[in-house]
Amino acid sequence: MTRVISAHTVATLVEGFDRSPAYAGLAEALRALIADGRIAHDTRLPSERELTDALAVSRTTVTRAYAELAARGYAAARRGAGTFTRVPGGPSRAPDRVLTPRTDGDDLIDLNCAAAPAPPGIAAAYEAAVAELPSYLSGHGYYPVGLPELREAIAATYTARGLPTDAEQIMVTPGALAATAVVAQACTGPGDRIMAEVPVYPNATRALTLRSTRLVGAGVDADGWDLAGIGATIRQTAPRAAYLIPDFQNPTGHLMSDADREQYAALLTTSRTLAIIDEAHQALSLEGQPMPLPMAAHVEAAGGEAITLGSASKMLWGGLRVGWIRAPHDRLDALTEARLTLDLGVPVVEQLVAASLLRDSDEVIAAHRARLLEQRDALAAALTTELPEWRFRLPTGGLAMWCELPSARASQVAAEAEARGVVVAPGPVFSPTGGYERFVRIPWTRPADELEEAVSRLADAWRADRSPGVRRPTERVMVA
Repeated sequence: MTRVISAHTVATLVEGFDRSPAYAGLAEALRALIADGRIAHDTRLPSERELTDALAVSRTTVTRAYAELAARGYAAARRGAGTFTRVPGGPSRAPDRVLTPRTDGDDLIDLNCAAAPAPPGIAAAYEAAVAELPSYLSGHGYYPVGLPELREAIAATYTARGLPTDAEQIMVTPGALAATAVVAQACTGPGDRIMAEVPVYPNATRALTLRSTRLVGAGVDADGWDLAGIGATIRQTAPRAAYLIPDFQNPTGHLMSDADREQYAALLTTSRTLAIIDEAHQALSLEGQPMPLPMAAHVEAAGGEAITLGSASKMLWGGLRVGWIRAPHDRLDALTEARLTLDLGVPVVEQLVAASLLRDSDEVIAAHRARLLEQRDALAAALTTELPEWRFRLPTGGLAMWCELPSARASQVAAEAEARGVVVAPGPVFSPTGGYERFVRIPWTRPADELEEAVSRLADAWRADRSPGVRRPTERVMVA
């Protein structure tokens, strides 16, 4: 189906464009909209006459604007059909064969990776960062703990959330996973026990055990965190550190309440257990609800010690490889020493992009949340209709649904689904000790129509041959 956009909609989107000269300003406004995805690739633009009337400009202005778009690779004219938008180089690139090794056509719906496309505003932030870059080129370009302006922007976000923070407490890293590795290197040693949630994001547990540490499981069930069981585990194992995801936990989607955070903080403080808090999904509240205080605020109020990990990759876009660590002042030297054994800093352009977006991110994040909310609801509706026997709790934020099956067939269903062109992660992927064969994680990070088709194929996979051990899923790399 050909996508079209009306002259009225275009006029609304480009309102206030630079009219000196008007054709160049109109072309630049349209180019920015196409680059950001607000006008999709291969959309038919209004006719020159229609847009002339809608904008109250001359026909020559629109003609030259369209010609400028075409010259820059953002539009193409089709004889007798009109002018259609283009993205230079095409709307997509070949998939990474490590993440998606299957190559048999374009019909694959990959829901193994819980990461969404970039929201509007990302391309413009990169363009602004490139324009700002020359002022940094006279220096050496190394910022092992991060650009000062980015550290200040990150610190300000914590302070605004009720956790007073200064820039000296911040270290910038290439993503939250790299931050986890730095903290493990700096704060743990061989043989130390680290308590980690189960189920949990699998790459985090791998990063936490780089120092030959020993993992101890802390249960997260259908109702949330088993604090009584966690307290008993702490008393019995005396872990050096505890890794937790209190904000839209991956994979369950749970959000820890302030009351539970206070109780958990008391357990950690009493046992002198360092809290390693992953907030990668914290900004992705989808229902406008007030968020609890940062977990670190509860730990510090109880007299304990906390290190918080954050990321722009889930908040904004996976290709923006910027994460960070917020730590007590007296931990920064050890963290810096550990960091220099792993990498020497994040690219300057990426840091400039992140700083710009964090300082003025409301519009970008609002668009991101709105799209995710629509997709979450589409996924929930499809699951309810197609797989009524599967159970799930509707998360109020984050990126994925944690679905419970009536029987322990998750790996088999995942394999059957892949044969039908859908990739999902079965429950055992999220447990370092196995189990969870009754669960499947389904992200809502693809467009609604893809999610609906994916659930239809999952339903076929679920109703396929139910004898145990028929198929095993392909082992895949997971990045999110």
